[in-house]
Amino acid sequence: MEYTLIRSDRRTLGMQVKGTELIVRAPLKTPQSRIDAFVRENTAWVDRQLKKAEERQAKADSLGPLTEEERIGLTKIAKDYIPKRAEFYARIIGVTYARITIRCQKTKWGSCSSAGSLNFNCLLMLCPREVIDSVVVHELCHLKEMNHSRRFYREVLAAFPEYKKWNAWLKKNGGVLLERARAGEEE
Repeated sequence: MEYTLIRSDRRTLGMQVKGTELIVRAPLKTPQSRIDAFVRENTAWVDRQLKKAEERQAKADSLGPLTEEERIGLTKIAKDYIPKRAEFYARIIGVTYARITIRCQKTKWGSCSSAGSLNFNCLLMLCPREVIDSVVVHELCHLKEMNHSRRFYREVLAAFPEYKKWNAWLKKNGGVLLERARAGEEE
């Protein structure tokens, strides 16, 4: 099985499928034989991920790439809608944030900086409202916990008890939306 190898200061072996490419990450001194064995041991996982990627790509292709007009329209709607949801949940969670930025991102749904700035993907506007709320709550909770610890998820679930359900929806369906955005950028 072919793969791209990236060596770094990390401590463990890991891999991911990006599109149709397998990327293996390894500690600097890991022997090549150990890396090859790791890939062989995880062939079933790689095959499942590649199949999911193909299905996601086929669905995105059937919907067509996101046009510039759609991107602009989604950004405009998101700039109105998402700050209202952030304001609502910030009061519940008991946090304040610096500012909110809306972009059409190709890999992330949201992020939170250490300075308290929140970033959200305009593609969220193509998702159910509960998904938008789950991402907003997730990022706001990072203002209390800048990690993904148990304490962090306790905060998330306290503010939005259905978080797991809607996060699962996003994991299952969100990849198609991101593929459409990437396809629109390539044109």
